[in-house]
Amino acid sequence: MSQPFTGPLPTIAAPVVSPGRSSLRVPALGVGHGLKATLSALRIIAAEHLTAICTVADDGGSSGRLRQDMDVLPPGDLRMALTALCDDTEWGRTWAEVMQHRFSSRDGVSGSLDNHAMGNLLIVALWELLGDPVDGLRWAGALLGARGQVLPMSRTPLTMSGIVEPVHSDGEPVRIYSQAELARAGQLGRLTDVQIHPAEAEACTEAVTAIELSDWVVFGPGSWYTSVLPHLLLHDLRSALYDTEARRCVVMNLKADTDETSGMTAAEHLQVLHHYAPELHIDAIIADPRSISDAERGAFEAAAQQLGAEITYAKVKHSERSDVHDPLRLAIAFNEVFHQ
Repeated sequence: MSQPFTGPLPTIAAPVVSPGRSSLRVPALGVGHGLKATLSALRIIAAEHLTAICTVADDGGSSGRLRQDMDVLPPGDLRMALTALCDDTEWGRTWAEVMQHRFSSRDGVSGSLDNHAMGNLLIVALWELLGDPVDGLRWAGALLGARGQVLPMSRTPLTMSGIVEPVHSDGEPVRIYSQAELARAGQLGRLTDVQIHPAEAEACTEAVTAIELSDWVVFGPGSWYTSVLPHLLLHDLRSALYDTEARRCVVMNLKADTDETSGMTAAEHLQVLHHYAPELHIDAIIADPRSISDAERGAFEAAAQQLGAEITYAKVKHSERSDVHDPLRLAIAFNEVFHQ
């Protein structure tokens, strides 16, 4: 197919850095609402050089259908990251709403577009026309006025698997091959031996470069096994995270006990990182003090020490939603950590 676009790929001019805002290079790793919270906070304090690096193993919902039908990367988490980086203007806010819009047929009709997000379709269209996921995301970012870039962790669509160890001793361990099912596996037991497939998949070169050139790398918050951990399971990306001269920060979830991590403590979340990436050094951990009980505090701080991290306790919960990080409060915590 001939190239349908002319001229160089679009770029967004870097904003002028005003007093009180930094020009740090910060990649944020994750997906979904957790990554959106991080990006929304980082946009407040980091005026440029902000990168979202998303997992590409989603196999549920609109993304799963497009992935199966079109043999493409799952676009949903990439779309959500783009909307989090939308310019805070009428143009940016409007396009963010357009990208998030989901189609719904009239009553009594089951249509092929039902539950597809408009942004997913736009991103896949750009991928088909341009032939490269990163180029397509750049064009989508230019349309939205995104302040920063969004990258897939790999150009190869990935799958995840993990063994569920049943809660009851009379049950048999079962390996699950689906990110969507792993996200609910905590209801069945404890996840172990989480893997990425294909194991030899190459990391996105641009994502590796962003990590190598960064000042800080941020992990979390998000679903621990399916959003935060995958970046440490891909060999090239894990090596970049080991070798980068950047400092590393982990943002803890506000609730440790989820459908994916049922029964796990905050300390066990950190132990998971150490188990799968024993050479990973973490410099800072941001945790809301109300999310770590007094009984857990000692074990949590010991787990942080094992990673080499200093904990910053900061009230980052949203005032109206206890399960959501407040962007402004999280931005204040990031600013404290980045400049201490």
